[in-house]
Amino acid sequence: MRSCASSRSVFVEMSVRVKRERSSRELSPRKSLSSRIKQEPGVESGASRGLVGRDLRVKREPEDEELRIKQESEDEDEDEEPTVKYGRFDPEDRRSRHCPYLDTINKSVLDFDFEKLCSISLSHINVYACLVCGKYFQGRGLKSHAYIHSVQFSHHVFLNLHTLKFYCLPDNYEIIDSSLEDITYVLKPTFTKQQIANLDKQAKLSRAYDGTTYLPGIVGLNNIKANDYANAILQALSNVPPLRNYFLEEENYKNIQRPPGDIMFLLVQRFGELMRKLWNPRNFKAHVSPHEMLQAVVLCSKKNFQITKQGDGVDFLSWFLNALHSALGGTKKKKKTIVTDVFQGSMRIFTKKLPHPDLPAEEKEQLLQNDEYQEKMVESTFMYLTLDLPTAPLYKDEKEQLIIPQVPLFNILAKFNGIMEKEYKTYKENFLKRFQLTKLPPYLIFCIKRFTKNNFFVEKNPTIVNFPITNVDLREYLSEEVQAVHKNTTYDLIANIVHDGKPAEGAYRIHVLHHGTGKWYELQDLQVTDILPQMITLSEAYIQIWKRRDTEEETNQQGA
Repeated sequence: MRSCASSRSVFVEMSVRVKRERSSRELSPRKSLSSRIKQEPGVESGASRGLVGRDLRVKREPEDEELRIKQESEDEDEDEEPTVKYGRFDPEDRRSRHCPYLDTINKSVLDFDFEKLCSISLSHINVYACLVCGKYFQGRGLKSHAYIHSVQFSHHVFLNLHTLKFYCLPDNYEIIDSSLEDITYVLKPTFTKQQIANLDKQAKLSRAYDGTTYLPGIVGLNNIKANDYANAILQALSNVPPLRNYFLEEENYKNIQRPPGDIMFLLVQRFGELMRKLWNPRNFKAHVSPHEMLQAVVLCSKKNFQITKQGDGVDFLSWFLNALHSALGGTKKKKKTIVTDVFQGSMRIFTKKLPHPDLPAEEKEQLLQNDEYQEKMVESTFMYLTLDLPTAPLYKDEKEQLIIPQVPLFNILAKFNGIMEKEYKTYKENFLKRFQLTKLPPYLIFCIKRFTKNNFFVEKNPTIVNFPITNVDLREYLSEEVQAVHKNTTYDLIANIVHDGKPAEGAYRIHVLHHGTGKWYELQDLQVTDILPQMITLSEAYIQIWKRRDTEEETNQQGA
């Protein structure tokens, strides 16, 4: 027992001497990484693991304790450092934490547009992005995929994609550095009310990390395989200011209550994220990949709309607007949302049932006297107006080329003047219908009916619609009693979606007006080019969005 006690005292004296020598060496302006992290007894850091083979607990002498306190106070004066609690940093500590590996971050490989899944386990829980290679890994514990990756490849800087905190692995300490703010901003852009209010007044180009310049909002969307139909619709909606402004501010919708297990709200979240990425003035690249948005579309539409299969733009627009409205808590009749506030108008539909054409004339006359065959009127709301094109010619001209007919926009708008009747056939019955508008929305969507389906194939009508870019007055299509209520009925075009090619194999592109510059741009997938307004009218327009002028804008137009 005496020999054990004497050997222990010798060991204590040696350890005190070693500590004094080590402390005198470490009192230099440049501290090592391990000296920056002060741990409680029994907590072992990654940097000290190579120096000490096992956990040795030594009782300090009073002299040694005074030296330790003096050294710590000098260290804190020299460079404020975080405290460690149970191997992790105290979350209440807000002092700067440095890391020697920040220069290994490679911003050119960072892409936060993909779904936040671990590249190994495919889990979306507790996912970290390696800022050296750009890959996603789960966890940061000793046996986690991120920890193993850091040791195997010497990649040390990681970002938690949920909490937006940076960590150094395998040492497992949090990094706080102001130079990393641009990375968190790309991952989760935020906009103040003042920034949102100035979006349509700015004509300033932004510069991406790779050196390319772009206009926020006029940004290409990646066509993953055959999703250009959805890209065009999303681009058009992102340039409708009230809708865009609503989704740029997450506070507007994040507290909306949804039933348990409801997946439709995912559509709202992803659309908001996409809006903020499209209008981000500090992007690392001049395009956006809508992976997460489209995956939400596939899930919420129950695979009716696919990434790998071409879809119809009008079908997608109709479903998307109604799904957004429903997910935001809206109902068919009473409860309104931003979607209905922006796009919803109303009309009267007059319907008259027709007798079967094969019946004798006398019998037809008798049937027309019945109440069943009298004209009935119903009030209905709409999100967009469908414009019917005249039938395309079947025969070629003398030069053996198909004649491409042209029709003025006002000719096909006559469907809604309350006078023109059109026959609609069903499997059993025929109807005559006429339409009259009773309320014009702030933003009016026209869908030009280019495709007709029969039992065998889908046929496309190539008729060119001649339309002005500005100053389209729709007052004559309103019923007389509501004309006085509508002070402004003049509309200007802000987005024009075009379908080129065959019905099933064609491609979509879009023309959008940038409000800040007043210029028109053509976007097709990743390509963004400016275009003259005169060239827009020559295209096979499929979907258009028109903006109603308010009193102030009308005054400015007249002054110009």
